[in-house]
Amino acid sequence: MTHPPAAALEVVEYTDPLCPWAWGSEPAFRKLRAALADRVRWRRAYAILFDHEDDPAPDPAAETAWYSRYVADISAHTQAPRAVRLKRVAASSWPASLVAKAAELQGPEVAERVLRRLRETVFVLGDPADTTALALSAARGVPDLDPGRLAVDAASADVRERVRADRAEARRPVPEVLSVPGGTPHPGAAKETPDGGHRYALPTLLFRASGGYRAVPGRRPYEAYAAAVEELCPGLLKDPGPLPATVALECHRSLTEPERGLLTEGELPSYAVRVETGNGPLWLHPEEAAVHPAAIPQADAGL
Repeated sequence: MTHPPAAALEVVEYTDPLCPWAWGSEPAFRKLRAALADRVRWRRAYAILFDHEDDPAPDPAAETAWYSRYVADISAHTQAPRAVRLKRVAASSWPASLVAKAAELQGPEVAERVLRRLRETVFVLGDPADTTALALSAARGVPDLDPGRLAVDAASADVRERVRADRAEARRPVPEVLSVPGGTPHPGAAKETPDGGHRYALPTLLFRASGGYRAVPGRRPYEAYAAAVEELCPGLLKDPGPLPATVALECHRSLTEPERGLLTEGELPSYAVRVETGNGPLWLHPEEAAVHPAAIPQADAGL
């Protein structure tokens, strides 16, 4: 079979660093990225879940209690870690999104690890990266990261414009996601916005090829994403199969229990660092644990 060229497929991931459903979808997305490897263009569009225009909560403590229960309910479905205690509901997605977008300028591996750290601020630490200082601190110690450049880029007009463009794009959903059949905890129908429009539910993957596109909204199993790829580009997907747990920990540096189940085989090495959460452990490579705010005292982490 003749395989499509490298740029035959674009995958757009509409997401937010602080979204619990996006966090719960990471196992399937990690597997999909491995199966597609370098044969596609994978682009993240930051939709801004917590926006500046949102009205402040009249009772922050009550809002935090409600949101903690909401995240716990999602975690019960996804089995993803959740913080033992959530300190607050995020005030804004802008700082984390700007830092995540700025990290892309330092290469895909750095960007992956910075985004992972930003997600873990809320779902492991319970302290969402909703200020510039917290978002930059979350990225501290990421291998090959230039923290000075990250701070400069995150504050730049260019990166802010890129995130603005992401936000606007997320508010132009394709018609297929305006009405989505139910039957799953998060089917992913587009959300209404205060101005009467819509934005993609998070996460949503949009697959684009010369022959058309497929939208896969909400939280779906890996097989749903694989089917969309196969419909557009037959033969492009190359499932690598499970990695030995030791290799997966070396590659990803941070693994949840759902990721262990979907992506790995065999036992984790004895040197894996276990971090307790409210819904099972997070496993860290020791080099990651040495600089990760969840595994070192917060005073030393700069939090």
